[in-house]
Amino acid sequence: MDKESYPQGQNPLILRFHRLMDAFAKSDDERDFYLDLIEGFIIFIDLDKNFEELALVEKELEENSARYRQIPKMTFYETKKFMEGFVNEKVYDIDTKEKLLDIIGSKEARENFLEFVYDHLTELEKWQQYYYERARIHIIEWLRSLNVWFVFEEDLDINKYILEQVKHHFFDVKVSKEIQHARSVIKTRAKTYYSSEALNPRPKRGRPPKQAVKVEVEPQHTNDIYKTVPSAVRPYLFITDYTGSPATFSAKYDTEAQIFATLRGSSRGKVHHQIEAISQRLEALCHHQLADLITIEDGVETEHKEKLQEIASPSMLSSQQKGGKISGIVKGLLPKERNRMPRKKELQKLLKQKEEAGIKQVTQIKRSSKKRREK
Repeated sequence: MDKESYPQGQNPLILRFHRLMDAFAKSDDERDFYLDLIEGFIIFIDLDKNFEELALVEKELEENSARYRQIPKMTFYETKKFMEGFVNEKVYDIDTKEKLLDIIGSKEARENFLEFVYDHLTELEKWQQYYYERARIHIIEWLRSLNVWFVFEEDLDINKYILEQVKHHFFDVKVSKEIQHARSVIKTRAKTYYSSEALNPRPKRGRPPKQAVKVEVEPQHTNDIYKTVPSAVRPYLFITDYTGSPATFSAKYDTEAQIFATLRGSSRGKVHHQIEAISQRLEALCHHQLADLITIEDGVETEHKEKLQEIASPSMLSSQQKGGKISGIVKGLLPKERNRMPRKKELQKLLKQKEEAGIKQVTQIKRSSKKRREK
């Protein structure tokens, strides 16, 4: 069936960029994705379906080949170009750059590349921005080659309810003023994708804006509304939630959680776990030694107290008054007072010792005759 035999939409196709980005990255020898040129839905041919359903969808694709376009698979050269462009343009550390170039030239480059980037947080944010920009240009180039009149839903600033009404009345000519206004906004936005700036985005001239805290808000997508989906295609509709994750660059990983799970199970994760276990053991040993020291000090203090109690018993008071050896033992056990002022008896004893030692003779300093005359 020719494309002209289908009803004509009254506004550009409203596509989801993140969904197309996932389809481009996941398309490989075992998975095929198709874009519908009438309403803009995506088909994912899942080989896990039963044979009858696969036969029906293949028949639909053959009979209506003008309606569907297969999303191209990223070749090894294209994926390598993505990674090398990021390393050459965004990575500034020499050691990190050499490590990434070695990974790109090895087996399973995409998976190892993502694992390395996610293990180095300084490079992760740069990779997210770079991958988003390059994937956007790649998808716009493909849609322009098909002469598709389209707009990305993520770029529209239209009320959610009104945008759903636009989808609902996609083929209707007569609509309300609100829908007509929304259609004019969508048409104006669609023209920007065919401008030269869409493929070569340039920074805006003039004074740079003030740096503000970047707040990442998940876009609010509208519901999927399609009117002409064939029954054979419905089980294969690719209707995924918003991801916005660069993890989709690899066909192996669907979400960032899967990458983090592999990092925790890798040798790097084991090393971190061992270091953490060693630090916990060292901390436990330190606490144990401190506890032992406290108990030893407590034991010494109790021994001192017991000895003092024995010395201070009534039977020993008489001998203590006579000034025997016990008083010396008590003085040795008692802690010395710091910064204690000397008593009168001790001062008198010191003065007597100085008198017995004698006064030190000092020679008198004789002044010269000149100084006397001056006086």
